[in-house]
Amino acid sequence: MSPQKLPPQMIGMTLVLLLLIGCGAPAATQVPPTATPVLPTAIPAANEFKTVTIGTQQWMAENLNVGTFRNGEPIPEAKTKAEWEAAYKNEAAAWCYYNNDPANGKKFGKLYNWYAVNDPRGLAPAGWHVPSDKEWTVLVSYLGGENVAGPKMKSSTEWNGGGIGNNSSGFTGLPGGERLYEDAGFYSSGDIGFWWSSTKNDKWNAWYRALHYSYTIAGRDNGGMNTGFSVRCVKND
Repeated sequence: MSPQKLPPQMIGMTLVLLLLIGCGAPAATQVPPTATPVLPTAIPAANEFKTVTIGTQQWMAENLNVGTFRNGEPIPEAKTKAEWEAAYKNEAAAWCYYNNDPANGKKFGKLYNWYAVNDPRGLAPAGWHVPSDKEWTVLVSYLGGENVAGPKMKSSTEWNGGGIGNNSSGFTGLPGGERLYEDAGFYSSGDIGFWWSSTKNDKWNAWYRALHYSYTIAGRDNGGMNTGFSVRCVKND
């Protein structure tokens, strides 16, 4: 039986982000993957990333922009709608640039589906990992809680309308947007930043965090693993 589409359930939020993701049901038959692996540069050493210490945690202060797993194997780039859909139907890792434009990678990093986050070959470089839902909660709580943490996490540039970020935490959250499954379209760049956690909610959905240009909330929700979001990493204990 195909899973039912889940409605958004933003915890502690009064706003509804209409541009947030939907959850697509898997096809009844498997489709061979068509995404073509690219051979990008190797994962940079950890000390090549900008980092920031917030409370007891050390975070990357920029979105992940790697095209290889920790073991050096390439992560397939999925540019077309067919490639993006095939990655989901095969529960396979994939990445893309927003609008398939490498210039966006320089600003916002890559967008990854959740299968890349969960791949045993390791998306994060050695010594780092994609934060769990609990680790995101530790960060947001340290910054005062969901209702007020947003401006402290958002960068002071790149947000539409000037945003309301002061980046007092040094997290430098950017509005990298998302790639949906239903039409493989790109949405919300400049308006919303989305970041995966490593924590599943159910078979088809995983938890993430979101920042919106005009709100102070650091939102928490779960969405389809087929969606392309930004990724941040936190240093191992």
